[in-house]
Amino acid sequence: MVNTKVSLCGVELTNPVVPASGTFGFGYEFNDIYDINILGAISIKGTTKEARFGNALPRIAECTSGLINSIGLQNPGIDAVIEKEIPRLRQVYRKPIISNISGFSIEEYVECCEKINKVDDVDIIEVNISCPNVHNGGMSFGTLPENAEAVTKAVKKVTTKPVFIKLTPNVTDIVSIAKACEQGGADGISLINTSQGMRVDLKTRKPVIANKIGGFSGRAIFPIAMKMVYQVYEAVKLPIMGIGGVATAEDVIEMMMAGATAVQVGAENLVNPYACKDIIEALPNVMEKYKINDLNEIIGVAHK
Repeated sequence: MVNTKVSLCGVELTNPVVPASGTFGFGYEFNDIYDINILGAISIKGTTKEARFGNALPRIAECTSGLINSIGLQNPGIDAVIEKEIPRLRQVYRKPIISNISGFSIEEYVECCEKINKVDDVDIIEVNISCPNVHNGGMSFGTLPENAEAVTKAVKKVTTKPVFIKLTPNVTDIVSIAKACEQGGADGISLINTSQGMRVDLKTRKPVIANKIGGFSGRAIFPIAMKMVYQVYEAVKLPIMGIGGVATAEDVIEMMMAGATAVQVGAENLVNPYACKDIIEALPNVMEKYKINDLNEIIGVAHK
């Protein structure tokens, strides 16, 4: 029997596969499709202080080996998530819950993180400083080391749960951002969020999505995510949740070899709602194929 168990800051996962925030709703929606307790953990939909409708429609554009989205953090707000969404998920799901928090100011990040920190059913807080689809928020904190450190420090002052900072690839030096988060007291790093892209409709001669530019995700960005996971693993002494273009059990193992302890599956859930289930079920056989007895033995092995 192979060992698929991993640990994130003391939070035990039966396997490293985690649906990425924004691609799996609040989790319970998928329980009608399959038993979501097969998952290692769930990163629930990004949450802000106030309820948000999100960006104007249309906000999805298909691409070769990927898609562009400009959802704009649509969510019911932190209070509704705490009072309704997390309890509803917990009714059908007994594994770790990762709460993804976004904000438009340090004060908003602090308020949301302080509230979610008091929720017993939340195991890890994932602070998103990398959303490319909202103006004057999210990614503006993730593109400068000093801003990333400031958000991290502020959030850590009001939390006791492990805090993972989610980083954007849309920077010239992701290593400096990761180091700043480590300096600010982060417990872990999640990377990468979407890149940026756009499509133009040949008939209307206008951008396909109303926001013109959106977050580009899917299988096409896997090599970019791999490079950044590899770079950050060498630069910081923090556990990493690798994200970006993951679609197979082989991808999970490859990203772990680059340095990830857990691996989030994003856009593939929108293409195939059984993606995480398929990956988890295939993982033991793929491990045996490559003579891997314990996933913990391969974390960062590509650096040796």
